[in-house]
Amino acid sequence: QVQLVQSGGGLVQAGGSLRLSCAASGRTFSSYTMGWFRRAPGKEREFVAAISYGGGDTNYVHSVKGRFTISRDNAKSTVYLQMNSLKPEDTADYYCAARRSYDIVVAATGYGYWGQGTQVTVSS
Repeated sequence: QVQLVQSGGGLVQAGGSLRLSCAASGRTFSSYTMGWFRRAPGKEREFVAAISYGGGDTNYVHSVKGRFTISRDNAKSTVYLQMNSLKPEDTADYYCAARRSYDIVVAATGYGYWGQGTQVTVSS
């Protein structure tokens, strides 16, 4: 099993940047594909980005491509989401998730472990 603890987030003006971190417990972090999801007020949870266990493959939702970057440091058992050029529509609660598999999936049901969530608010 793995436990995920998130940090980062907060309030930023449009065009600004934030970095989210998600630290995992356990010794097998490198065996997990990691993802980020978000849920905006009044909307369903949405896939944002994912990274394969070795970091060689990534996937992004179209709306964040070129602005967000997912990365991981297996030595630190941590996954990051660097968010640049933030827009008000990026406002949401963001969640990291872990999938004990080597492949990337975009469905939330494919991830068995979740962080506690962190709020990101982008003001216009």
